[in-house]
Amino acid sequence: MTRMAGTGILFGTCHVRDTRPSTIAGAAHGGSGRPAAALRWLFACVAFLLLTACTPPAQPGRPELVVFAAASLTDAFAEIGARFGEEHGATVTFNFAGSQTLAGQLTSGAPADVYASANARQMQAAIDAGRIEPADVRDFASNGLVIVIPRDNPASIGSPADLAAPDLKLVLADAAVPAGQYSLQFLDNASGDPAFPPGYGAAVLANVASYEENVRAVLAKVTLGEADAGIVYSSDVTGTQRDQVQLIAIPAAVNVVATYPIAPVADSAQPELARAFADFVVGPTGQAILEKYGFDHVQP
Repeated sequence: MTRMAGTGILFGTCHVRDTRPSTIAGAAHGGSGRPAAALRWLFACVAFLLLTACTPPAQPGRPELVVFAAASLTDAFAEIGARFGEEHGATVTFNFAGSQTLAGQLTSGAPADVYASANARQMQAAIDAGRIEPADVRDFASNGLVIVIPRDNPASIGSPADLAAPDLKLVLADAAVPAGQYSLQFLDNASGDPAFPPGYGAAVLANVASYEENVRAVLAKVTLGEADAGIVYSSDVTGTQRDQVQLIAIPAAVNVVATYPIAPVADSAQPELARAFADFVVGPTGQAILEKYGFDHVQP
């Protein structure tokens, strides 16, 4: 992990694998990788503990709130944190990483006040570990998938079906993180849809050049021209990145909608402030900021 100086933002870069959620997911990687996964899990925890030990304290008189949030929330939550901090006189420190890395840190006892995940599965892991009370969990945003390609489109990709073309270089988020799970679910959905050619999912997976630790890394490889295409959340392509890439929509019939849950951590050192932050995210100001960054409202 690294800390951006003066921002109160921690970026997790550790990588943890777990069991694959579908048949296509199981084919995405060979072998179990359990010894390496165990080491990555250990390094994730050690890195976080070392980093937080070296993190400067909050400003005198200002309480500090530590928020664990999925990497795809980086831009939106940075603005939400700034607004919340101003209104509540608090210093908000973020730990942005893949949801599974954050859940692993929580289950290992890492101190935190709020957890915002990109799926219910990783939130449930924190619940099972006793770090989150089920009654405190609320869904606050949703997000769909989109195919992203470089602006010059060297592989001449014009539709999702073109991801199965031979020799195409595709990058996906790893199946251990929600974005990777959703991407594989999309391929499962498309493989059973008559609008896509037989063997579509397997052909696409054969083109995967790398599995990245989070969805932001997928987008970075595409914007840098290191891949012909990637699958990311629609909310990830904002600001200057829109000028560097093109987007190809995934049909609603096979797309996957990600739902994001948030909850205060049960043993938070700032329980009232943690609950206030979650309230702020689901409230009008937080929802307006999320919409600004491409997130959709959760359907009641």
